[in-house]
Amino acid sequence: ILIFHGFYAEEKLVGNLASMSTSERIEEIRKMPENMNKKREIRNKVLQEITKNSRHRSTELFCCTQRLQGTAVSLRRFGNSLSEYFHLLLLWNKTLKIIGAEFGTSVLSYFIFLKWLLTFNIYSFLINFSFITIPQFVAAEPNNLSFTGLELFTGAGYFQQTVLYYGFYTNATIRGIENGPSYNMQLAYIFTIGIYFVICFLMLLFSMANSFCRNFINPRTYSGNASKLLCAWDFNITNEKAVKLKQKNLSTQIKEDLAELNREVLNLSVTERVIRIVIHLVSWVASLGTAVAACAGVYFLSINNLKLFVKGHKNDLESQAAVLVLPVVTSLLNTCIPFFYSWLGRLERFQNPGHHIYVTITRNMILKISVVGILCYYWLNIVSASQSQCWETLVGQDIYRLVLADFIFCLLGSFFGEFLRRIIGSTVCVSLGLPEFDIGRNVLDLIYAQTLTWIGILFSPLLPGIQIILLSIVFYVKKVSLMMNCQPPRKVWRTAQMTTSFMFLLFFPSFLGVLCVVGVTVWRFKPSEECGPFRGLSSMYAAVSEWIKTLENYTASKWVVWMYHNLITSELFFFTLSIPVLIITYLYWQIVEGRKTKTKLLRKQIIN
Repeated sequence: ILIFHGFYAEEKLVGNLASMSTSERIEEIRKMPENMNKKREIRNKVLQEITKNSRHRSTELFCCTQRLQGTAVSLRRFGNSLSEYFHLLLLWNKTLKIIGAEFGTSVLSYFIFLKWLLTFNIYSFLINFSFITIPQFVAAEPNNLSFTGLELFTGAGYFQQTVLYYGFYTNATIRGIENGPSYNMQLAYIFTIGIYFVICFLMLLFSMANSFCRNFINPRTYSGNASKLLCAWDFNITNEKAVKLKQKNLSTQIKEDLAELNREVLNLSVTERVIRIVIHLVSWVASLGTAVAACAGVYFLSINNLKLFVKGHKNDLESQAAVLVLPVVTSLLNTCIPFFYSWLGRLERFQNPGHHIYVTITRNMILKISVVGILCYYWLNIVSASQSQCWETLVGQDIYRLVLADFIFCLLGSFFGEFLRRIIGSTVCVSLGLPEFDIGRNVLDLIYAQTLTWIGILFSPLLPGIQIILLSIVFYVKKVSLMMNCQPPRKVWRTAQMTTSFMFLLFFPSFLGVLCVVGVTVWRFKPSEECGPFRGLSSMYAAVSEWIKTLENYTASKWVVWMYHNLITSELFFFTLSIPVLIITYLYWQIVEGRKTKTKLLRKQIIN
């Protein structure tokens, strides 16, 4: 009876515990005046009872639940496999790691910027090709011109009657089938270009804000010295090459952080300071004088180039060679003068490598933006007023030749500036040593090419596709040249903020200047009478005005008319949009100055 009573009491206890919540059950078992073995035994019985009850209640749903759990596990495994494959397919991911480990973040920032520009142009090409080029194929007429191969260099001839240039696009409403939906090519052209620039504006702002937040506002979250030393190792790495690469990468990053903190401050005498200031002034006068001379040469050459192109030549080969003079000379100046700027930077002997790079970038920016400004004046005020049948196509051909010539001279610059320099430094004059990768010159080459691409999109919608091919080749050429010819920077320094600076330079003055040029072209200049989607109109923007007038007759489209009159044509609206840009710019410089002040104070504390 006692045994039966005890068994019954234990069964009742197990049943009561099984009906409790998990926290209550754990607490009750803990309070029992029993040893640990007895408590474990009771807990196991309770768990068995819970399993038995749940199995009894969910017999009908068990099969479905098991299938759902199996499906969830399979999907999870499939997602993990996809993420691994996408990680392997990330563009140049391994190459960037190798460059960062061997040459530090200063050189790596150039290749990251190049990769970002390539992704940017891929989106641009997809937008233009989808909404402008594909519909034009429906209404395109056959091209009767023969292809000779010279068109690849001149951009004229056969390419003139293709979707590469503005003049080939129709101004008619396209219909795929009779009585089917229509496609207004005028509106598609101007809205696609306009929306494209809006997307570029937002992407640039977002990228700058993201990089700014990561590198200025909270940099220690991403690059703290203690976290690098104690917590940055990935124990999932088992491959020997990957382990060595990770070690080099961490070592380089820690050296850069320590070099920034332990930077020495030179105590110069008054005479040495005066000499240094004089050298800086002479260097700036020489750089600005060279830029003015280059701009004057480009202007007079462009005037002569237009005369040659409009009048033509008896010999076709001579005519095609004549149109190549302007892009070749312009690209030659843009390639050779930056080498002179780099020599001036070495003559000035900056203590901080970052100052050397930023001064070189500023001088190159002044040169290249001035040259682009002269070319825009030539295109919009001289070419547009010429007697050419389609001045927009002429501008598109000029930009095509400039982009191609700049690409060729970029490759030649790698050969003469790095390969031959390595040969000279390793055989003829050993004291020179191996060259270092010129970040300032190479970055401004990218910004210059992207600026030309943005200007040319209005006159050559497929120019981003050409830029994708050229940037891909430049990446591999620069990577091979870097690995074979260059040495790591002699002075190790951290450049976490450099990518942000590159994006800011791309935004201003490059992108905002392009917006001004495109805006003036769309609003002010009369399109050609015999070519392009806007032929016969007073301006490209007149197509939008006529469309709005037709929408005023439809009640359902009143909101579009209201937005046009109150937002698009309102100066107050655009002034309001400019305020955030000014605030962001002001905060950018304030935080940069604050970071410099904190770095100086921290350096003084370390020295003390």
